[in-house]
Amino acid sequence: MAIGHFPSALQDVMKRQGHTLAQTGRAANVDGSQVGKIVKGSRRASKPVMRAAIEHYDDGQLSLAAAADVTGGAFAPWLDNVDLHRASVLFKTIEEMQEVLEASGHAPISKTNEQINETERQEIKRLLMETVEAITALTHLAVAICKEYSFSWLGTWKDHRAELKAKNYVK
Repeated sequence: MAIGHFPSALQDVMKRQGHTLAQTGRAANVDGSQVGKIVKGSRRASKPVMRAAIEHYDDGQLSLAAAADVTGGAFAPWLDNVDLHRASVLFKTIEEMQEVLEASGHAPISKTNEQINETERQEIKRLLMETVEAITALTHLAVAICKEYSFSWLGTWKDHRAELKAKNYVK
C-alpha cells in the first residue's frame, strides 16, 4: 500500500467480485489503466473515483479504506490480520464494549479539563482509547453482518441517517 489503504481495498473487492481493471474503471468513470495505477499505489485515487467505486461495490471495507485515506487515518482502520468471521467479530465487539463500560466507571468525565489532575486525565484517556477500539470493533461487526447477510452497506447508513433525522439528532 504505497498510497494509503484504498488501493489494496479496491484490489480486494475487485478480486472478490471477479472484476477486471476495465470493469472497475467503467464503474469508477476512469480508464482501466488508471485503476491499475491506483491498485499498484503509483496514483492516488481522487475523491470522485473513490465515491464512484464505493457506490458501485457497496462494500464496507472499501468505504473504511476511503474514509481512512481522506481523513489521513483518523477513522477506524481495516483490520487485515484478524479473524473477521461474524461470530469472532461479535465476541471481540462485546469484549471491547465491556472494556468501555469498565473504563467509564473510573473516568471522572463529569469534571472539566481544568478540574482534573494527571491521574484523572490518564483515566479519561483510557476511556477514550477503549471507545476508539470499540468503534473499530463495532464498525467491523457492521461490515461482517452486511457481507454475510447481503445488507447494503450504503443503505444501512442511509437508513441510520434517516432515523437520526427523524429523532431530530441531525438537521
